[in-house]
Amino acid sequence: VTAAKAKDLAPLLVNLAVAAAATVKKDAPVVPLAPRFGFVAKAIADSRLKSAEQVAAAVKFVGSASSDNIDNNAFNAACGVGVVVSPEEIASAVAKTLEAKKSDLDKKKWAAIGPILGALRNDLRWANQALVKDEVEKQLAKLLGPKEAQTTTKAAPSTNSNSDATTSAARPSILEMAKSFKFVFEGQLANLHKPGGNPQIKESLMKEHLARTGGKVVTRFPPEPNGFLHIGHAKAINVNFGYATAHKGITYLRYDDTNPEAEEEMYFTSILEMVRWLGFEPTEVTYSSDHFQRLYDLAVDLVRRDKAYVCHCTGEEIHEMRGGDSMGPRKECSHRNRPVAESIREFKRMKDGEYAEGEAILRMKMDMFNPSPQFWDLVAYRVLYSPHHRTGEDWCIYPTYDYTHCLCDSFEDITHSLCTTEFQLSRESYYWLVDALEIYKPVQWEYGRLNLTHAVLSKRKLLKLVKEGYVRGWDDPRLYTLIAVRRRGFTAEAINAFVRDIGVTTANTVIPVERLENYVRDHLNEVAPRRMAVLEPIRVTLVNLPEDHRELIEVPENPRDESAGKRPVPFTRTLYIDASDFRENAADDPSFFRLAVGSTVGLLSVPHAILAHGVVRDPATGRVVEVLATYLDPTLAAAPGGAPAAAAGGKPRAYIQWVADSPRDGSPVRVEARHYSHLFRHANPFDKRAVPGGWLTDLDTDSLQVLPHALADCRLRGARVADRFQLLRLGYYSVDPDSEPQEGRFVLNRTVSLKEDPGKSKEAAKTK
Repeated sequence: VTAAKAKDLAPLLVNLAVAAAATVKKDAPVVPLAPRFGFVAKAIADSRLKSAEQVAAAVKFVGSASSDNIDNNAFNAACGVGVVVSPEEIASAVAKTLEAKKSDLDKKKWAAIGPILGALRNDLRWANQALVKDEVEKQLAKLLGPKEAQTTTKAAPSTNSNSDATTSAARPSILEMAKSFKFVFEGQLANLHKPGGNPQIKESLMKEHLARTGGKVVTRFPPEPNGFLHIGHAKAINVNFGYATAHKGITYLRYDDTNPEAEEEMYFTSILEMVRWLGFEPTEVTYSSDHFQRLYDLAVDLVRRDKAYVCHCTGEEIHEMRGGDSMGPRKECSHRNRPVAESIREFKRMKDGEYAEGEAILRMKMDMFNPSPQFWDLVAYRVLYSPHHRTGEDWCIYPTYDYTHCLCDSFEDITHSLCTTEFQLSRESYYWLVDALEIYKPVQWEYGRLNLTHAVLSKRKLLKLVKEGYVRGWDDPRLYTLIAVRRRGFTAEAINAFVRDIGVTTANTVIPVERLENYVRDHLNEVAPRRMAVLEPIRVTLVNLPEDHRELIEVPENPRDESAGKRPVPFTRTLYIDASDFRENAADDPSFFRLAVGSTVGLLSVPHAILAHGVVRDPATGRVVEVLATYLDPTLAAAPGGAPAAAAGGKPRAYIQWVADSPRDGSPVRVEARHYSHLFRHANPFDKRAVPGGWLTDLDTDSLQVLPHALADCRLRGARVADRFQLLRLGYYSVDPDSEPQEGRFVLNRTVSLKEDPGKSKEAAKTK
């Protein structure tokens, strides 16, 4: 086999392995079925099977065959071998589907492409799906026009002072991406089985399951309530809820609450709150603890079937029997073959509280000599004297994840048990247990975890950061828990768009955190009202205006959204600009176009520029505390000692934000601004070569900068906690919960900065 062909075969062989594992029957291990799977592997190798759909059909066919003697003709017919779907047939089928979906196309335009591809996958099962997609796009372009024209908002000048978030010509809006099901109908999720397509140990189990579900897709999001959800969970939520919604199914939120020592009410509350914040509503909220009695009864049944036993070995002894640190020979526990009645009696003693913690456990009798550690007689129950948040002290034994998870999936008729790849090995034990008990068997499918650079998502490590005071709490905006990014000002729409747009594969991914920030920036650029603020204010006096001068200037709320309207801000003789926008002498820097003595600058939304001609210093420090300037309105006379009002003509080369001193208008608003940077200096704080001292030594102690004396324009005064704004030329900010709006005290978190651009602000040109 050539290297090129091997590369083509590898994905199909992986599909074979996954599908085969789900087909294995009770008491029929993989080895006796190997000839059948080998037959399929050979069909892949000789290019009879060329797609994942064909491999799935092949596994189903050989799994239901009455013997190892596979009928080639029947096999070829069932798997579409040799079936050639011509381009003309594809074009015809696409045209029929587009006609049938005409109403959807009229409403959704190009956004309807995902469901269309899903429908055609059924109609053109054996066609080359890449050709199908090309034909769909070709015909849609004829019907709707170019895709780019459909996904571009009306051209408008950038409202960012640094032109940082202009909409890409070929990119849909963040809101469209957040609602898109494209990730479901493309890639590996598109190849998952349909309800009823997963073989059972007894055919009656599937009939009963379909009678209960009506053939719907049923998924679940099953977090452990022992911590706060993070950005990786946002992907899991979108995958589970999104897959079910795309197929008109249902999704449960199930708390996997089997470890009372680590569970707290605040975690339960926060998990549901975050699911809803992201925009999802579970069909029902369930708990593993709902099934404690049923789980116990099934454990007794498992013992009766001689598939479980009570063990009194210590953890160290079990470790050694599994090969120990040297990974040596494994051996079975001395309690493994005790009489069934004895294990039932001992298990009841565990339940009745006759054993201390660690003195007895219930283990599943699997296969200690199987190469997979998931078969080394996993623990099903342990003694634990901790009150449970829901059942109190009713139980002193609690089931493990390996025992509970698959059974609760079965109880809830889950069709697609979607989880991350660290549970891939658990799939075999998952199937073993439900088959051992002869109950309905869901299908487990794994996808890659989402990780971010410069971030820690491990619950254990997050807990260490919080408990040891490295951060201010679970919602510290430098973390990537969902409550933290919400506090920082990220939008749910941006997060959903991000996780859906990166897609779903079996590969674990580490995404640059800047990519997530771009989605947030793009969305806030679309929706955030604009405000003006100065972070380090310096006073400017326009000496040729009267002391009581006050005029109201209409300023756009959001220049990208005319419907947002305008609001007035006062313009007075005294105002504040940012200290970074002034230099007493800028002659040595030809790229500095803002305010300097002897030069002009424009003020955003103000009709005329100002010209600086002097400064006032603090006599004690010599620091400039005030700039004296002239408002260059040609109708005004020059003030004594000031520059003539018409001294400088022409258009200013730069525009800056400003805040008026107008007590009657409640201006300025005093603000504390908090700026956040990466909590860790390196993209991967766990890289021992880059960070030899360990991940905690990579913490950036300067990742939080507090600016306590910032000032904002009076429009901020009505803001509420969690409101988001673009502060012109500064970035996007969110009102922090530490604020006290009723008292006029505001704390603003910088959500994301504007991309740096040394050039002149385009928004300044737009709003001058």
